[in-house]
Amino acid sequence: MDRLSNTVRPYAWGSTTAIPALLGIAPTGEPQAEMWMGAHPGAPSRITRTTASGETELALTEAIEADPEGELGTATVARFGPRLPFLLKLLAAGAPLSLQVHPNLDQAREGYADEEARGVPVDAPHRTYKDANHKPELICALTPFDGLCGFRRPTEAADAMEALGVDSLKPYVDLLRAHPEEAALREVLTAILAADPAEMADTVAEAAAAAERLGGAHAPYARIAHNYPGDPGVLAAMLLNYVQLQPGEALFLGAGVPHAYLDGLGVEIMANSDNVLRCGLTPKHIDVPELLRIVRFEATEPGVLRPEAAPSGEERYETPVDEFTLSRYTLASGAAPTGLTALTPQILLCTAGSVTVGELALGPGESAYVPAGETVEAAGAGTLFRATVAA
Repeated sequence: MDRLSNTVRPYAWGSTTAIPALLGIAPTGEPQAEMWMGAHPGAPSRITRTTASGETELALTEAIEADPEGELGTATVARFGPRLPFLLKLLAAGAPLSLQVHPNLDQAREGYADEEARGVPVDAPHRTYKDANHKPELICALTPFDGLCGFRRPTEAADAMEALGVDSLKPYVDLLRAHPEEAALREVLTAILAADPAEMADTVAEAAAAAERLGGAHAPYARIAHNYPGDPGVLAAMLLNYVQLQPGEALFLGAGVPHAYLDGLGVEIMANSDNVLRCGLTPKHIDVPELLRIVRFEATEPGVLRPEAAPSGEERYETPVDEFTLSRYTLASGAAPTGLTALTPQILLCTAGSVTVGELALGPGESAYVPAGETVEAAGAGTLFRATVAA
């Protein structure tokens, strides 16, 4: 078992205070958006191992590469290869993230192979597929957490746009009311993304001013527009469900579901991939043809998840993916230790109180890596999240 030393990513949308407050340290004044826990090559966690020459610090990726089956277990390597198949994060949004969608596994493999065959450099700004993996993800709120998730009914989106009283939005309102559901959503999103940005800027500005005047259900879109003035993604956001999570509630984001996080602190887990197709609220490349192929144009309910309790004290967030599972444990002082031994690799994250995992004491924001099969128990008074591979 190893204590993890983790990298905090300073993306511009990150909160300047949420992660420092959890860690109990002073903020730097710079955004601290995501703390990565795992073996992603972009920012692998670091551990300290005792070797014949003494204590050595190394990246978790290096430890796994040196002994994949010893670290991950035979079954995990057989299913996913010699890599940790998930990435765990603390995510702290102080401003809206980009609107985005993720491919399914077949789409990711096809897209990656195509761009490789065409010789598109993997670090090119117009490259869409960074790897051949899908990226399902789950976000669990630690504080009240706002986001957008999935398309809402076209008639609801039409009502919201019409209420703004902006004449140039009328064609979108008419499309949303005149077509079958899938066609309506596809045509309006296509029209928004294909429009000339300079010509669209005035429409977005008018819509933002009206949303601010109206407030209420329109307030989130005014806030989005404040951070992305003139961005057509402000209008695309109005096609989506607005969701407010309370602490302990979660959202699962499967393939093809457009989404964006707006504000709040949460624990996020995902398949270990960088494949993101953006559809607004970003200066980065938007691959419109590929996006339209990937997006699921259907109205859905956001599907807020609450953990399912087991007699062991585990509260599990059930998802339909194999790469990861996320559980929560609420530990009470004086209670018998909770056994967490598994045949799969684990990352354990304390988010409240003080917990002891084996011989490691963890406070809020601190984490540990447990190789597959290693005996481990947790005790103390606090909240512990457990990330591992689905059985």
